[in-house]
Amino acid sequence: MRQVRLHIRKKSALLALALTIGGLISFHARAAVPDTAGTCRLQGEETARVANIVDGDTLVLNDGRQVRLAGTQAPKLPLGRRNFRTWPLADQSRAALEKLSLGKTVTLRYGGAEKDRYQRLLAHLFLPDGRWIQQAMIEQGLARVYSFPDNQSCVDALLASEQTARTARRGIWALTYYAIRDAADASRLRADEGTYQLVEGKAVSAALVRKTLYINFGSDWKTDFTVRISPGNLGNFSGEPWQSFIDDPRILAGARLRVRGWVGNWNGAEIAVTHPGQIELLDH
Repeated sequence: MRQVRLHIRKKSALLALALTIGGLISFHARAAVPDTAGTCRLQGEETARVANIVDGDTLVLNDGRQVRLAGTQAPKLPLGRRNFRTWPLADQSRAALEKLSLGKTVTLRYGGAEKDRYQRLLAHLFLPDGRWIQQAMIEQGLARVYSFPDNQSCVDALLASEQTARTARRGIWALTYYAIRDAADASRLRADEGTYQLVEGKAVSAALVRKTLYINFGSDWKTDFTVRISPGNLGNFSGEPWQSFIDDPRILAGARLRVRGWVGNWNGAEIAVTHPGQIELLDH
């Protein structure tokens, strides 16, 4: 990708992004669902009893169905996978979900795709007293926000809870293993290849090249950290303010971003972003 001198424009669009991503969503216990506020729409309502806990983000209902807690990723256990090393606090995360839900009746609601490729239900779970299980796990620092293009409901509310836990250094946020990576530390990020990370830094440049959006966090795009949005995923960013950024990526230069995803290595460390829930605008 050719390096060009970029400058900042359309500050109003960036402000709109900050308001969109930074907004807090209140929780209404009586309704046992988050306040939708236009960003947290859930559908359906069924109840079941929790019969078993697999790990910190997966459980089994009394009818045998598995539920993957939509919007979260807990520290992982091997679960029979060979040569898989347990992530720090994985046992504690499982124990917390067990204490929170085992043997209790929960209400399942859906905010997008209802099953994953393993046929697990992708549901938001609520206890009879109104507690939202996803939010409870994230507030304890025993899960991170983790969304997909077809399942993004309630991400803003969960990001707010994650920020609270991170500021208080609860659970995983007290450990270096889960620390937010510096986008300028290219060598560290290359060593993180194949892991899920939160990466934070100031964008140096951005450009649309052959219908792929690149956001560069260093002067040498061949070696520095990059965020890549492929042509097949650009359609997920068609709403404002993202459409303005796609129309003129140069306005992203100078923006401080926090990006989450699996770290790959292609012309340096990169995260392939598929939807807006993976990016937070921190300041400009």
